[in-house]
Amino acid sequence: MRKKILFIINPVSGIGKQRSIEGLIINEMDPLQWETEIVYTSHKGHAFELSARSAGLFNLIVAVGGDGTVNEVGRGLIGSNTALGIIPTGSGNGLARHLEIPFKINRALKALNNPLIKPIDVIKINDYYSLNVAGIGFDAYISHKFATKRNRGPLAYMHLITREFANYKSTQYKVTIDQETQEWDAFLISFANSTQYGNNFHIAPQARIDDGLIDVCLIRDFPKVTAPALLISMLDQSIDKNKYDVIIKASEVLIEHEEDLMGHVDGEPVHLGKSAQVNILPLALNVAAPPANLKQTQNILSPLIEMFPAMTRN
Repeated sequence: MRKKILFIINPVSGIGKQRSIEGLIINEMDPLQWETEIVYTSHKGHAFELSARSAGLFNLIVAVGGDGTVNEVGRGLIGSNTALGIIPTGSGNGLARHLEIPFKINRALKALNNPLIKPIDVIKINDYYSLNVAGIGFDAYISHKFATKRNRGPLAYMHLITREFANYKSTQYKVTIDQETQEWDAFLISFANSTQYGNNFHIAPQARIDDGLIDVCLIRDFPKVTAPALLISMLDQSIDKNKYDVIIKASEVLIEHEEDLMGHVDGEPVHLGKSAQVNILPLALNVAAPPANLKQTQNILSPLIEMFPAMTRN
């Protein structure tokens, strides 16, 4: 008996890729194994609506898009038996990179023919859900700024970071981790389920998506001249050894602030009010990971290559 698979395609993510994706799905998915359906999103939140409505009716529902699309589709499947698949066509693709999903669409589709289904944790922050990384501070500030920009992609994102970085000030937060409270002066605080934001920038190198814990990552205020070294430590996965970084594993976190907290959830901007309650939902979502022979090849230089394609000529 054939299994059922639904592809939810964000037509805005990965400009140009979506024109050929339907044909690739038809060519690459094994018709003897899969009964395939394809739908397109038409507005923000539509992927969640489609996913939640279809949970339990399909064996696998595949998000074709970036981190925002993956989050929407995944949220609709929390607590169901239907697994989340990913065809990454965004600019960050944090969870897809952590799961080592191929970035060539035909290879990602081949991986879905015989996926490894495994459960992962989900982070809840107030009324929002994060499959990958959520946070407050500088990364959230940039997320809110970036959402208003017409130009997208890694180069535009790095330009925005460069422009805003010099003037951004760290902030004092009241932080309670597993019932222990202290004041933190933080440049940013991230809540990591996987190891990275995306583009191989690793904020929590030791994070595991199935250990029932949140990796709470505090970057304290630091001399701006050390920023290049900090970025490099994210790329080579050594940020947990940086003296300005503290990582604590926890099951529950409360962040309180005198002003409304600006946050992000898997890169999408959110408003959290004056407090953020962060909890872990252990093994709440099934995901489709590729078999070993179809995993992507990791490249530490990939963020730079994507921003500056001329580097690939040599």
